[in-house]
Amino acid sequence: MQALILTLILTGSALMVANIVFYILFITKMNDVVSGGRKKDQVLLFTGLTLLVFFLIGYLIIGFSKPDDLVMALVLFFGSVFVTIMLVLTKTLISTAKERSLQIAQVLIDVVDARDPNLHGHSRHVQNLTMCLYRHLPKQLKSKINPTSLEYASLMHDVGKLGVPESILNKPGKLDEEEWKVMKNHPKIGVHFLNRVSSFQKISDWVLYHHERADGKGYYGAAPEITPLAAKIIAVCDTYSAITMKRSYKEARSHEEAIAIIKEAAGTQLDPTIVDIFTSIPKEELLSCAPEGLGVC
Repeated sequence: MQALILTLILTGSALMVANIVFYILFITKMNDVVSGGRKKDQVLLFTGLTLLVFFLIGYLIIGFSKPDDLVMALVLFFGSVFVTIMLVLTKTLISTAKERSLQIAQVLIDVVDARDPNLHGHSRHVQNLTMCLYRHLPKQLKSKINPTSLEYASLMHDVGKLGVPESILNKPGKLDEEEWKVMKNHPKIGVHFLNRVSSFQKISDWVLYHHERADGKGYYGAAPEITPLAAKIIAVCDTYSAITMKRSYKEARSHEEAIAIIKEAAGTQLDPTIVDIFTSIPKEELLSCAPEGLGVC
């Protein structure tokens, strides 16, 4: 009997320590565009962590001060199990909410792309390429970007084209100077849309600067040190997608041609470090990023 009680107390204690570690890892990842909460939410999360620590301390005090009480040992043990179940359930629900919200965003972006037959599927293509590139980033660069936020930013990088007239979007030839001024304004329009959701302000600069250049001659003339890393990543993936897509006014270029063009643009249009990583990705992985029905080579 004594051995059973000790086993229950030790197992429950270990489970509570694991719960605290799990919770800390969980709340540190809640800083993306979906789960990133307000200051009030952060206070609640910290309060939850404090209560878990107090629960563990109380558990140890009660458990080891009454080493012969089987009922108390059972209560404490199943209390730890209950906390574990609730934490896992909460994480599962949030993961499901993230997945569903991303699916809704994808549908909305498909509507944006559908306005321009030349861009249909482009946003999803850039999203897939961006996440593929993210997986190949070295750890020191990965640690600087939240992957969920990056996925949303890459998907919604052209959402500002909702504010661009269809006559400009669907023009088969080159844009004139005035039309080009309107087109160049789409990142700012996109930021205006995104900032209506407070948590999306985390990625507004990523969308705003995705047409900036490594030589500082982009849409808004932002210097390379100002341009966020995520925007540089999206820029490379956006370029590859644009080159390999078939459009009404041009044929799709091959993967090999796109890689050659991107390498040539390193240091002027595109960030050289990101280009080096992107061009090292196996061809099969990049080709698999094309959504079904997208005309790429």
